[in-house]
This record gives sequence, structure tokens and C-alpha cells, in this order.
Amino acid sequence: MKFALVFPGQGHQSVGMMKAYCEEAVVRRTFDEASAALDLDLWNMVATGPAEVLAQTVNTQPIMLTAGVAVYRLWRQRGGGVPTVMAGHSLGEYSALVAAGVVDFSDSVGLVRLRAEAMQMAVPLGEGAMAALLGLEEPEARAACEQAAQVQVVSCANLNAPGQIVIAGHTAAVERAVAIAKEMGAKRAVMLHVSAPFHCSLMKPAGEKLKHRLESLHLRRPDIPVLHNADVQPYTEPDQIRDALVRQAYSPVRWIETVQSIAKMGCTKVMECGPVHMLSPLTKRIDKQLEGLPLLDLPSIDKAVVSVG
Repeated sequence: MKFALVFPGQGHQSVGMMKAYCEEAVVRRTFDEASAALDLDLWNMVATGPAEVLAQTVNTQPIMLTAGVAVYRLWRQRGGGVPTVMAGHSLGEYSALVAAGVVDFSDSVGLVRLRAEAMQMAVPLGEGAMAALLGLEEPEARAACEQAAQVQVVSCANLNAPGQIVIAGHTAAVERAVAIAKEMGAKRAVMLHVSAPFHCSLMKPAGEKLKHRLESLHLRRPDIPVLHNADVQPYTEPDQIRDALVRQAYSPVRWIETVQSIAKMGCTKVMECGPVHMLSPLTKRIDKQLEGLPLLDLPSIDKAVVSVG
């Protein structure tokens, strides 16, 4: 049976989210490896918080990367097979690339920490924002952004599912787009509590810093295809992957097309490899023939292992 593994990004992290796996040695070893790479106790941070420290982007990104890799290693240890294809939502793309053998895990931890710092520094705090538009499709959301932009930046950042789109840009422009979206009939249009306007052109300075770091990092051809956020392509050459990661920082996360591509590859199940229930609910909204299965604990992992034979 063909199936996909997908990795969540940041935004749904919480203190204690790894409790269901805490007795598993492979999980603790993965966190120990990441903590050593950063000289920072990530396990204690995710286990005890405080929540405001966990929510800081520079901590959240390496923690969610590590959580995804830990659950993938646990999946394989408990008999889970090699997927037909993998993908990750925003930061989750890095977890997918580690699982695919493209980049060493210890290198990836420092890379995403740098990514988080670069994204946070790209736009002064308060000058950028993001908002969720519910009940509008992509053409309507783009129209709202174009009307709201004026001389500022606002654009679609996360194309998560039909009727579920996140926009990003300058704070005032995002606020204008929210008001326009409501006038256009959006069911909800709300500002999000985030520290930076991710996945819009304001993140290009972060992309440049990533490019410099990626040029010095050893990457390999993937053992498993990984669909990239920026253009939904499964690149095989390291330089192509470097370019896709740079563009990802300031390009929309094209998750709807990603899941549609997974379905076209013949997959019938999509496992969410992480401690959160973020991507699984989106799967069936995008394609009703697909089943999204979160790997939230040992029983769910074992059930999913059996389901794909």
C-alpha cells in the first residue's frame, strides 16, 4: 500500500506534548542529540516549559524539528515502513529532509535555529503580522490582499485547505485585508498571535542568511522523495534542494497542492509524524479519498503500522 508521511511545523506546540512518548529510548536519544548540538536542554523545555519560552520561535523551531524526527524514528523502530513520499508544512519540511537522509540531524538543528533567528530579525517586532481567513478560496484571498496592499506587503502565506488560508505582511496591510475579507463574506478573518510575518516577501533577508548557511552544509540526494513547499516538486540534487529551502522562507506554503500531489501518486493514507494534530484534519478536507492518521502515541503508531501492512 502506498502512503505518505508528513511533518507539522510550528504553531501547535505545547508544554508536555511529548509525554505520550517519554518512555521510549529512541525519542529521548533524539532530544539528547539535538540538545547537545545547541547546548540547550530541549527536553526539559518541552516537558516543563514555561509556555512562553517554548513559544519563542528560536526555541519552537528546533523543538518541532526534533519532535518530528523522534516520532519518525519511533515509527521505523515499531515496524513502520518506508513511505512513498514525504512532505512537511513550513518548518516540517526540514524534518522530512532529515528523515529522507538529505541532511544530518545534528546539522539540521543548528540550521533551523539560524532560520528562526533570521526570520525574527527580518522584520522589527510589531511591523509584521499574519491573519487567518476562513471561508474564502485562494482567488478571493489574493484579491483581498491586492486591494489591501497599497504601498505595503500582504500576500497569501499558507494555503492550508479549501477555505483555510493564512496571509502575512505589514501589520497595517494585513489588518486592511482582514477587513476586506470580512466584507467579501469570509466566515472568520482574525489576526494571529505570531512573532513575524512568515512566508511573504518580507522574509527575503532571512532567505539570504539561509542561503549563506546552506552553501556550507553538506546535503545528499534524498532516499525518499520530498515535496517542497515552494513549488510542490520532489528535487533530487542538493543544489536544487538548497534553492527550494531558500525560496520557502518567503514563498507561500502550498499545502493544498502538496496533498493533491500525494493523492496523485497513489497514496491512500497520510501519516502525520509528530506530537500534534495539525495536518491530519486538513487531509480529508483537501481530498476526501485520503485518510489522515496522526501518530500521537504508541497505540496510534501501532494501528497505523498495521493499516499499511
